[in-house]
This record gives sequence, C-alpha cells and structure tokens, in this order.
Amino acid sequence: MTTPNTLPPTKDNMLLSEAGEGTRVQFQGIEKSYGSNRVLHGVDLDIAPGEFVSLLGPSGCGKTTALRVLAGLESADGGAVLLGGQDVSRVPTNKRDIGMVFQSYSLFPHLRVDDNTAFGLRRRGMGKAKAAKRAMDALELVGLGSFAERFPHELSGGQQQRVALARALVTEPRVLLLDEPLSALDAKVRVQLRDEIRRIQLRLGITTVFVTHDQEEALAVSDRIAVMDAGRIDQIDTPEELYLRPATAHVAAFVGLSSIVSGIASGGRVTVWGRDLPTNTPAEGKVEVHLRPENLRFAGEADASTSGIVEESTFLGSIRRTLVKTDSGELVRVQHDAQFHPAYGDRVHLAVEPVPVAVRAK
Repeated sequence: MTTPNTLPPTKDNMLLSEAGEGTRVQFQGIEKSYGSNRVLHGVDLDIAPGEFVSLLGPSGCGKTTALRVLAGLESADGGAVLLGGQDVSRVPTNKRDIGMVFQSYSLFPHLRVDDNTAFGLRRRGMGKAKAAKRAMDALELVGLGSFAERFPHELSGGQQQRVALARALVTEPRVLLLDEPLSALDAKVRVQLRDEIRRIQLRLGITTVFVTHDQEEALAVSDRIAVMDAGRIDQIDTPEELYLRPATAHVAAFVGLSSIVSGIASGGRVTVWGRDLPTNTPAEGKVEVHLRPENLRFAGEADASTSGIVEESTFLGSIRRTLVKTDSGELVRVQHDAQFHPAYGDRVHLAVEPVPVAVRAK
C-alpha cells in the first residue's frame, strides 16, 4: 500500500498543511435487506488509514448499498460500521464526518463555484472570510482556482465534477466516499479526473472508498479492490494479485479479459488442449478454464496446443487482440505485438503459457 501524505506540508494551502494519515474503516458482518431481497450478506471489510479501496462489481452486487451504509444514508439490519475504532452504526450522516461525491454533480445552479464549494463550511458556522479561503484552497487543489467566480452552467461536466470533489474535501472529512463519480464523463476526461482523484487522495492521506463497475478504473487507482458478487465480497486484494491470482472464476471473469475453454481438473492441475496447467481455484472433473489473452501465443505447428481460424484482429496501439475460433469451436483472444496482423480466415496455431489459471466446475 502506498504511504499516504509523503509530501511536505504546504503553508499556503490550509488543506495540505493540515493533511492527516486517514481513518480506519471497518465493516463487521454488515447485513441489509429490502423486504425479502437480501442485498448484503454479512460483509466484512477492514480498510487501513489512508488506504484507497474500490468496491468493484456488476450492477446489483451491493456495492452502492455498502457505500450508503458506510455514509449513514442507509441503516444496516445487522453488524456494525466502525470509523477509527468507534461504532457509528447509529450516528446520523451529518455527524460521521464523511465527504461524498456522487455520479450526479448536485451543484446549486444559482451559486458561483466558490460559494458551492464553501456551502458546507458556512452551514457549519465558519466565518465568511475563512470559508472563502478554505474554498479557494480546495478549488486550487482540483485545478479550478481560476473558475471560482463562474456558475455551474458555465463549466464542462468534468469541471463540475471537480467542483463536487472540492466541496467534499473542503470540510476535511475523515473519509472520502466516491459513488461512480466518473461514469457520466467522456472517456478522456474520465481518465484525467481519475488520475487527479488519486493524486489528491495521496497528497491528503485521506481514507477513500470508491464504488465502480469499471475494472480499468479500479485497477488504475486502488491500493486494494474488493470484488463483490450477490452481496458478498468474493476477494479483496491488490490489483496485481486480483489479476494474476483470482480466487474465483467470477473474479477472473470480472477483472481483466478472459476466454473460457473446457478442461479437466485434478489435484490442483487442469488439462487444456493436452497441456497441463496449475490452477488458482480448486476443482475436480470437467471445468471451465479462464485463459488471459496475454497467456496465449501464436506458435509453429509442432509447438502448438491447438489450431483454429482467425475471426477478427483488433488494433489497440502497441498491441493487437486477435479472435480465433479453435478447431473444437471455442473462441479465444490472443494478445500479441501489433506488427503481426493476421487476416480473417487465416489458419493459425496457438500455444498456452504454463501459468496458473482460474477454473469453474461445470
């Protein structure tokens, strides 16, 4: 995990000069139902001070509900939420000292950017001059100091979301919660703001929980990622561990790109196309095997594990991904150097690298 707040204090910016080391966040057996629908099934989560953790999963997996329980916007049916070791399960939202950024910007259209940013401070009784200074510090932090006198309708979507981020940070919350804050933005702006959020989080040392369904976002910014499915955490680990050693087939399918082929598993190994591979997940008998595209390669006929026909080849800059239909009818993607451009209908031979793979029983 990256050490938070390693930069020296900055006298001119009050937010940076007072940056701390974050607050520990814990879920202990959190349960939540809506009627007969159980949304969270005894979720346990322990986030270290200053850590950036993403809740990743498909729609309906419970990640946003978990975030809302942490914020106090929803009450849990069972379990406890702890901030800094203190049980806040019955503490109202406005007493939890949490900053939150939503997908929608939720800015006041009749207030200027600086007044939008200072709104929470003024509601807390802070004097106008001090609130204005702190609001300007927050806007400078997100790169919008020169936009302080504009109104929300005069800003782009990315700029409005930066204002929402500044407003969440200006009160110096113990924890920052981000609920899919980038999903309404176009691709280039999304990447820029994603990187800015991570940079700011590291400078402030603030514990951050980020909800997203976008695996690339989670992999790019997180210290750890909790992959959720049907109200449970399947695996929580570093991005590298999740990608290279997924604990379940669901994690392998959701984190990164995989092709699914048939295999026979036994004793911690699996046979695919006549080749013996180690497995990340225990299983016996007929299984589905998840093969990463970078772990397949084109080979000569004598060295090949299987053969097939090229269906398509996609140029992705420095690499290509080529879709091959094997002789057994399975579709697999091969990631390779962009200079090699196989054509539709070409017959090719494939080899699989002897790296651990995730499997799921059929």
